[in-house]
Amino acid sequence: MTKPPTSKPLLRDTDRPVRSRPRKSRDPAQPNLPLDPMPDRIDPCLALLKPRPPKGPQWTFEVKWDGYRLAVHIEPTGVRILTRGGHDWTDRFPLIEAAARALPVSTAILDGEAVALDAHGRSDFGLLQQSLGGRGGKKRSSNAVFMAFDLVYFDGHDLRDSELDVRRHLLEDLLPAGGQYDIRLSEAIEADGDQLLASACEHDLEGIIAKRRDSPYRSGRLGDWLKIKCVQSDSFFIVGYEVSMAARGHIGALLLAGRKGDDLAYVGSVGTGFKESEAWKLRGMMDRIKRKTPAIKYAGRRKNVVWLQPTLIAEIEYGAWTGDGKLRHASYKGLRELQDNARVHER
Repeated sequence: MTKPPTSKPLLRDTDRPVRSRPRKSRDPAQPNLPLDPMPDRIDPCLALLKPRPPKGPQWTFEVKWDGYRLAVHIEPTGVRILTRGGHDWTDRFPLIEAAARALPVSTAILDGEAVALDAHGRSDFGLLQQSLGGRGGKKRSSNAVFMAFDLVYFDGHDLRDSELDVRRHLLEDLLPAGGQYDIRLSEAIEADGDQLLASACEHDLEGIIAKRRDSPYRSGRLGDWLKIKCVQSDSFFIVGYEVSMAARGHIGALLLAGRKGDDLAYVGSVGTGFKESEAWKLRGMMDRIKRKTPAIKYAGRRKNVVWLQPTLIAEIEYGAWTGDGKLRHASYKGLRELQDNARVHER
């Protein structure tokens, strides 16, 4: 079992503790509902990017976790752990699988994020990738934990038409707040959205998520959930790299592209964020997908450019966009897995 790191509270105001609401006992007078068939797979509810947190009591907030979105299916025949794209990664997360088997429930589908936590309790996408052996790796993670933030099926009942508050009530009963196991509750935070975002950014977190309390669980990016980031981050195709003998992996910079309709459009380059071992592994992967001509329209002046098939997807942090559609202050975070159904930025 993973030992938890020491984490720092987001809010230090004693009137606004960072805790989920206390658990409530189930009303014994509540009638039993007819059983619903268990879905084989559910497309996830996705958060819509917004620049500022929403206002009003109809919104609740959580920390934004930076990892792999997963659905943990607890079934009579065992446990399945599915990626956002529907790929079975049960064998990649043995500790999460074992923790799911130990939960006091016969059937359930938990929605959440597999993360690796640093010494301060912050999710670190690079650490998670290392634990899995990098993109295309086959390692079994020994330090990933599952932060559960929704419960869409529970003991024979499909909860997708239930309000978020109802689903959270059941989830908090299954996973008490403060549990330090390999499946943990992503706690709801009662706070002003602007104050919480400022605190999240101060603690170098990815950002926050806002969710409508009365919303059902709807697949897709429909606005019931919102994400507000401290630092912008998106996925882009690597379409080439500039060779530099002085750089790690001899990668002077990666050339990046996003989608523009049915085509790819150049969005700039990134030359920072590479670790030594990761850079050489990335170089080896890129050298296997070389092509003679660029997959994009390119009018730049970089020298010693090696063009690539647009198959590798990189997660990039950046500060802003320039007026001509290029990334500013970009930093490489890692490669996304195709099984994670990585969504490449669309211009």
